[in-house]
Amino acid sequence: MSGTSIDAVDGVLARFEGVEASAPATTLAFESTPIPPALRAELLALQSSGPDELGRAALAANALADLYATVARRLIAAAPGGPDAVAAIGAHGQTVRHRPELGYTIQLLNSARLAEATGVTVACDFRSADIAVGGQGAPLVPAFHAHAFGAAATGRAAIVNIGGFANVTLLEPDGAATGHDTGPGNVLMDAWCEKHTGRPYDAD
Repeated sequence: MSGTSIDAVDGVLARFEGVEASAPATTLAFESTPIPPALRAELLALQSSGPDELGRAALAANALADLYATVARRLIAAAPGGPDAVAAIGAHGQTVRHRPELGYTIQLLNSARLAEATGVTVACDFRSADIAVGGQGAPLVPAFHAHAFGAAATGRAAIVNIGGFANVTLLEPDGAATGHDTGPGNVLMDAWCEKHTGRPYDAD
């Protein structure tokens, strides 16, 4: 995935033993590659209206898919059992417009290009189904939190994820999990740092 800061593409190779909350998930490998400054600038520019948006967005989606493929190929090479052991690549893409109150969200990624470059099935466009049923487009976060922390929760639990934008997951004793965005996380601090210090974020 690549996040709001648009600084890098990060990937994790993980093994999931099952879908039950008690089933273990194991991290096997991690890889990252920086996003070139020109592509970062274009992805930021595409967050606002501009000339030839559709063509520029398609080219940016291609370039991003190539970076995702670079990370994915390294992870596939590290997979125990080789490439055939990798069931799927889950690829979020880069959010450039997110308006759940208007019923849409746009993430750039040429998933067909990614699948062709890696030879692995790609699952993508995670947000749209959640928005279609009235959510805010972050369906994987509550599901992951329920899987990772649900068995350990003794009552109601809240888990806050502070990325560029923050979200909260609410875990109920009966196993139900819901979640929603809460507002800006690091995005405003990162923007301040870049404007006033020339650095993309405050490392300390």
